[in-house]
Amino acid sequence: MFRLWGKIFKDNHLIKDTVIYDGSTKLNRTRKVFAGLEQICHEFDLGNPIWLDKNIDEFKRQSKTRFYQDSFIESVDFDFLEIHVIEED
Repeated sequence: MFRLWGKIFKDNHLIKDTVIYDGSTKLNRTRKVFAGLEQICHEFDLGNPIWLDKNIDEFKRQSKTRFYQDSFIESVDFDFLEIHVIEED
């Protein structure tokens, strides 16, 4: 089972969150993360963020990262989107 938790924060308050489950696919971890992020963005009605070097480094170290306004092409009305791997098989 693979679970990815997506959270939107504004003014240090959790505004929205969702958990994406992936227990059936045989994708590698990277593809599961990208697919999960795409599902999270679809659920939150957002465009997919751009992975900057700081996001990649942070995700490799902690299995979580934050996407700020500079990762999105369109303007967003929150401070950041955080994704966090909470379970891996």
